Amino acid sequence: MSSEAILEETLIKRSQQKKRTSPLNYKERVFVLNKTHLTYYEGRPEKKCKKGSIDLQRVKCVEIVRNGGTVIPCQNKYPFQVVYDLMTLYIFAPSNESRSLWVQSMKEEIRNNPHVVAKFHPQFWQEGGWLCCGQAEKLAPGCEEYNLFGDITRKPLPPIPGDESKVRRPPPPPPPTEVSPQDPKALEEVVIALYDFEGAEVQDLTLRRGEEYVILEKCDVNWHKARDKYGKEGYIPSNYVTPKQPDNLEQFVWYCKNVNRNKAEEQLRNEGKEGGFLVRDSSSQGAYTVSVYTKSLGDGAIRHYHIKETSSSPAQFYLAEKHQFSNIPDLIEYHKHNAAGLVSRLRYPVNKQNTAAPTTAGFSYDKWEINPSELTFMKELGSGQFGVVRLGKWRAQHKVAIKAIREGAMSEEDFIEEAKVMMSLTHPRLVQLYGVCTQQKPIYLVTEFMELGCLLNYIRQRRGSFNIQNLLSICHDVSQGMSYLEENHFIHRDLAARNCLVNDSHVVKVSDFGMARYVMDDQYTSSSGAKFPVKWSPPEVFNFCKYSSKSDIWSFGVLMWEVFTEGKMPFEKNLNHEVVTMVMQGHRLYRPKMAAAHIYDVMKMCWQERPEERPSFAQITQMIADELEADGVSS
Repeated sequence: MSSEAILEETLIKRSQQKKRTSPLNYKERVFVLNKTHLTYYEGRPEKKCKKGSIDLQRVKCVEIVRNGGTVIPCQNKYPFQVVYDLMTLYIFAPSNESRSLWVQSMKEEIRNNPHVVAKFHPQFWQEGGWLCCGQAEKLAPGCEEYNLFGDITRKPLPPIPGDESKVRRPPPPPPPTEVSPQDPKALEEVVIALYDFEGAEVQDLTLRRGEEYVILEKCDVNWHKARDKYGKEGYIPSNYVTPKQPDNLEQFVWYCKNVNRNKAEEQLRNEGKEGGFLVRDSSSQGAYTVSVYTKSLGDGAIRHYHIKETSSSPAQFYLAEKHQFSNIPDLIEYHKHNAAGLVSRLRYPVNKQNTAAPTTAGFSYDKWEINPSELTFMKELGSGQFGVVRLGKWRAQHKVAIKAIREGAMSEEDFIEEAKVMMSLTHPRLVQLYGVCTQQKPIYLVTEFMELGCLLNYIRQRRGSFNIQNLLSICHDVSQGMSYLEENHFIHRDLAARNCLVNDSHVVKVSDFGMARYVMDDQYTSSSGAKFPVKWSPPEVFNFCKYSSKSDIWSFGVLMWEVFTEGKMPFEKNLNHEVVTMVMQGHRLYRPKMAAAHIYDVMKMCWQERPEERPSFAQITQMIADELEADGVSS
């Protein structure tokens, strides 16, 4: 050990790059603390490579973690945290004594740092939220005061053996301050139900659209515990409610989230009512558009109006400059009665009453193992990579797709370990995994049922019926789902039109994300195999099996090409080994006839040879949203 080292020990660190973790994300590392850095190595430091190092001057907090009953999937059960820059590093010590020694030693070294935090999070950041306070923002301010001079019990830690002179006593407690009594109801978080929800289990709480509920506990990012107006308590899906706040548009029937221009036009035309309207997100972050249907311009026309904002403080909102309002609901209310420059007054909200309720992460809170006796098997939908897929019902009421996993088709043990993580991934553009049946053979995966089947067949069967906006809207759906996976550091590994599904509202959702990891077929898992998706893979995958969100971006470019050719096979005249050579030589798929040059440019961005030169899914989603809004917006 170096003469400068204060401490050295083999500890376990948790990956900082994944919001959702599994045992695979816990790595044994040799940690070395000296006066300036906390450094960790793979194996013994003199023989193995350095994996990371933190400058102690950047550290804002070192504290033990109260795990509150959280299962720790590694042999070291005594976690502590090091907060620096915008990161939180979780380290697991083998004993309480070891942890206390590390925490006290590091606190001693950072006590003069200028940016020590006033508050910290005493529990883990896990599965997209802080377990201590339920906040779903990674950089949310801490919820408990941080004591630099002791642990969270507020008692000083024992002295470091042989170095008692360094122990600092905690400062005297501040004088008590007068706390004004506060109405407990003022602290309650009240939400409004956006959809009806019939609880599947006795622990659930039934929701009725438009009614108010009080949030009691945010159990995780997908499920909250709530109380209704009658005092009954239970679990509710978090995506079925929205906060009751004056500036929250989600509580209004005319606001439609996750609806792009093309889908707005479809909804308004299907309704076909004079003055039909909805308010939706614009392609610009934080801006909104009003879409209005009128018969006064012939067969039925749709106009889109950006809601503008003044630069004054406080800001005013308007569609017609003469008529300004302090908030958007007042603006909409005014234009319900006065066209004031619009093609029609806003007569009829085309709203979420006409759309299906979103999926939930499992049928109830913490329910991911499904009893097979509760499944009814119906017609066969097809045969997938892992086995037969059938239409079914859960408890004779919820339509689901049931995948029976053929024996030897997948690495079942590894998949079951990750299934809970995959189930907690929930987004309007992802096919939801509801749960698994693992107590018998074959095991079943129970997922959301998508009525119109796979995207590839969908576009081939309707070839010739799409316009450019329809095709862009399909790509926008997929990019939104992939952007969510990217945010959650989850890699698909096999993105293609065949692995996306379409529901009866013609919404496209990404399916089978992450499943390629569990395939046992050598031909599929080896880039030399005939089944390997070479035609959707970037050079770093077929050469080195190096997967990332950037490899998914390459595959998305090929999916865009599939969509704009209305279902053609990429490199249809070439075998896999020929495609590898062509791609390595810089050859790329040709521009589809239906793709304008600027749309083809987006595809080519996805096919940059160097992964770091490819855009992110967030950027791709924005480009497509801008393209969808490019024409037809009135001033």
